[in-house]
Amino acid sequence: MNNRSSNSEALFVRGQAVIPGGVNSPVRAAKAVGTFPLFIQKAAGARLFDVDGNSYLDYVGSWGPLILGHAHPQVVEAVSQAARQGTSYGAPTEAEIELAERIVALVPSIEKVRLVNSGTEATMSAIRLARAYTQRLMIIKFDGCYHGHGDSFLIKAGSGVATLGIPGSPGVPQELASLTLSLPYNDLERVEETFQKIGDRIAAVIIEPIAGNMGVVLPKPNFLEGLRRITSQYQALLIFDEVITGFRVALGGAQERFQIIPDLTCLGKIIGGGLPVGAFGGKKEIMSFMAPEGPVYQAGTLSGNPLATAAGLATLKVLAQEGIYEQLEEKSAFFYNRLEALARTKEIPFKTTRIGSMGSIFFTGEEIRDFETVLKASAETYGRFYREMRSRGVYLAPSAFEALFISVAHSQKDLEQTLAAAEAAFDLLRK
Repeated sequence: MNNRSSNSEALFVRGQAVIPGGVNSPVRAAKAVGTFPLFIQKAAGARLFDVDGNSYLDYVGSWGPLILGHAHPQVVEAVSQAARQGTSYGAPTEAEIELAERIVALVPSIEKVRLVNSGTEATMSAIRLARAYTQRLMIIKFDGCYHGHGDSFLIKAGSGVATLGIPGSPGVPQELASLTLSLPYNDLERVEETFQKIGDRIAAVIIEPIAGNMGVVLPKPNFLEGLRRITSQYQALLIFDEVITGFRVALGGAQERFQIIPDLTCLGKIIGGGLPVGAFGGKKEIMSFMAPEGPVYQAGTLSGNPLATAAGLATLKVLAQEGIYEQLEEKSAFFYNRLEALARTKEIPFKTTRIGSMGSIFFTGEEIRDFETVLKASAETYGRFYREMRSRGVYLAPSAFEALFISVAHSQKDLEQTLAAAEAAFDLLRK
């Protein structure tokens, strides 16, 4: 049991004096799970180590980037070599061309790509580009999908917005918010009705092809195909936000897995190997609108940063090795199947969702289809489960609205240890 926590608590108090809420990203505060955040000192492989000396099996993986685990030797060596030559130049490097070439080669929809510094930058820029390209203003997103904290996206968003119970965000002009429509995820009929009414005003549909920010919610059969058909019919752009799913569910992302080609794709997380990064790309004819080739302005001092590109290239090189995704699939199927079986034996209302090495757990007896069914799951029970698992050395996302990730570094022994902890936690939930 991990019971020592005085240093983490002290740091949290100290942080609140100088940082809003004591953290630099809201969900980290762990309010939604009824506790305080752990402050991490170091990590290796599948494990985190906090400032109190506790060790945890990590299923957050820095919220998705660390598909190889923490401090992977090849990634660390690549970053170390890059740092010895300078951390930033504000000028082009060969490495950023190499990373762009790798992305273009692997992601089916991307012919040209622009590197940025975060997933939020990628989605914001993609929306600006879509509006310029189509000369339209309206955007459709889906309830529970989170596309970063850009002004156009904080309407019925998942992730931290849902965790904190914020209905949107103060500071977003109503005039801008009115240009974004949020529709129910997996409801193709509503999309068709909306396009029939205002299709000539819609610049783009943006979607997480596999939702990962209201927990993992899978697209219904033909949902993504329907979006592709409708957007093509009305000459709107289809944007896949693959910041989480890119290189996670397949080497070419969700679009490779589902064989759907969007017009634009947003990437992040894995392509930086744990360092801050983002990217957006698509067809040459659309990307040619980006400055300096075209009129749509976007810039970033640290875009294509040599440390991030080095980490990303090293990560993608390992992921290209034969058998990596098959191993991740096998581990994940074993883990989630066993977890559901345990919950059944304990007669606890419990559902899991999974695709590849990303998945979620929900304390509900109802099938998970959309944001509405996600909200019916018990966040209070998840909070109790989170605290019990943390006390047993297992680190889960401190929110009921997030994905969990299994990495290359997780061993069979790690998974068995986690399942043993879950069984003990389930027993306590019944009391």
